[in-house]
Amino acid sequence: MNVSQAARRSGLPAKTIRYYEEVGLIRPGRAANGYRDYSGEDVHSLAFLKRARGLGFSIEECRQLMALYNDKGRASQDVREIAVAHVAAIDAKIAELQSMRRTLDTLVRACHGDHRPDCPILDDIAGREGGRCC
Repeated sequence: MNVSQAARRSGLPAKTIRYYEEVGLIRPGRAANGYRDYSGEDVHSLAFLKRARGLGFSIEECRQLMALYNDKGRASQDVREIAVAHVAAIDAKIAELQSMRRTLDTLVRACHGDHRPDCPILDDIAGREGGRCC
């Protein structure tokens, strides 16, 4: 099948499919005319990648997960280690986002949002201390 058919079946844009080929995550066959020829197995791999990327795994993690998926002699511990590391990275990102939210919330509360130009939000972003709004 061609890239548009593979895109429809996998739920991925054709551009993403071409990118996955470019970075070596998939290797579709080639038809006699040189066009990509995606098999059912390729579409399954694309669906796998879509789900893994949807869970936030990086391209390199997807590469590792696909290699493990295709290795029938794999140890599930290897897969678990990748997932555990990813959960830790998500937790760190959540903590970072919560810190950002607290900081922004404090700055928003400090700014009266009136017609005067003084603003603690901009002062903080600019790295200036003591800027007061109003």
